[in-house]
Amino acid sequence: MEWQELTPRQIVAELDKYIVGQERAKRIVAIALRNRYRRKLLPEHLRDEIAPKNILMIGPTGVGKTEIARRLARLVKAPFVKVEATKFTEVGYVGRDVDGMVRDLVDAAVRMVEQEKMAEVEYQAEELANLRLIEALGLVPAPKRRRRAPIPFPFGREIEEPSDEGDDEENARLERLRRHYLLRMKAGEFDEEEVEIEVEEQTPQLFVNVIGPQGMEQVGFDPADLLGSLFPKRKRKRRMKVKDARRILMQEEAQKLIDRDEVIREAIRRSEEDGIIFIDEIDKIAGREKGYGPDVSREGVQRDLLPIVEGSTVMTRYGPVHTHHILFIAAGAFHVTKPSDLIPELQGRFPLRVELDPLTKEDFKRILVEPENALVKQYTALLATEGVTLKFTEDAIEAIAYYAEKVNQETENIGARRLHTIMEKVLEDISFRAPELAGETIVIDAEYVKKQLEGVVKDRDLSRYIL
Repeated sequence: MEWQELTPRQIVAELDKYIVGQERAKRIVAIALRNRYRRKLLPEHLRDEIAPKNILMIGPTGVGKTEIARRLARLVKAPFVKVEATKFTEVGYVGRDVDGMVRDLVDAAVRMVEQEKMAEVEYQAEELANLRLIEALGLVPAPKRRRRAPIPFPFGREIEEPSDEGDDEENARLERLRRHYLLRMKAGEFDEEEVEIEVEEQTPQLFVNVIGPQGMEQVGFDPADLLGSLFPKRKRKRRMKVKDARRILMQEEAQKLIDRDEVIREAIRRSEEDGIIFIDEIDKIAGREKGYGPDVSREGVQRDLLPIVEGSTVMTRYGPVHTHHILFIAAGAFHVTKPSDLIPELQGRFPLRVELDPLTKEDFKRILVEPENALVKQYTALLATEGVTLKFTEDAIEAIAYYAEKVNQETENIGARRLHTIMEKVLEDISFRAPELAGETIVIDAEYVKKQLEGVVKDRDLSRYIL
């Protein structure tokens, strides 16, 4: 089913597969997504007037704020980027400026569209890569190409050198041979053989960053593109197995087959119409400051953020990008500050506010077993690769959830992330001895969990370091 066909209820059901609880947050993002679809059905003059309603999520760390946004983006195959508000500085200070988030979004969109286009030409790229491998192995010589006469004919016409029938017969024989080896190549007969191929050298990213600081592309200048035009890509010979060479050559051939301009046009369109930018830790740039000290630029960052969120044009290496219809989801714990500490203009740009609930013991129990990527399923699958069958009893799940809630209450509350730490501690010994336990079935019960965790949880100082 295409995402456009998903109703808000179905979107929530999809999010339920990975995220436990937080029903209101899921409803809000589902409505925002459906409104995008509704907007696309409107007449053009009305469509341009309707901007997305940006969302502000308020809640402690580890309750699912980022995961909701990330899963939503995957569901709709939309360009998505997560940024942290604390990484940005006011224009004029050392650090990244807020325009960088839009450039990151376009980069993500280009990668996404490029992968889709390359998947469309995968069959052709594999055919061409296999032909190059057959020639590289010396099984068949490269096809002779007809040469053109060196002197052009008057009036712009060119004449080809005549070819005799013997050449045509030879080419037909080679073509049959080529097809024969192509079938064997596809069957994997040559996969383990060594072959020497020419591959294009990539410009080292470090070198590009040294000569061109971050953000240069905002003025239409990209050091990587400049280097590419000044120094054509060199080729160097590498020796490797046929199966590895095929992957590299397929990449090269696919790049030649796709229309780069079309990729960029589609990427910019998706960024503008479907893009989602998740701004985390927005509470860290809130607060009424005195205009001095290390946090002098916090309000400046908010003011720089304002035009992007309300709609402006940002220059990227691929061209101008309009931010009017990008969906912005901001999130923060707001322990020390509150949403009203943001500048009024920015508050008004996030009309939808949703408070996420702290996780309880019951939530932890559900998180351990219910989602498709549940932790118990992950660890069971990991140890199964070593031949160890892991089984968790109901009381073991109960105990793990109990300790996760207890440690969160007594130390820092890091939400569901605490479960990762607890699970690692519980399974530490089994993970270490897994190769020696191959073929065994190990049952994890409440007694085993208590034995592994009780000493650490009781010692509050120790639990701060270990859990």
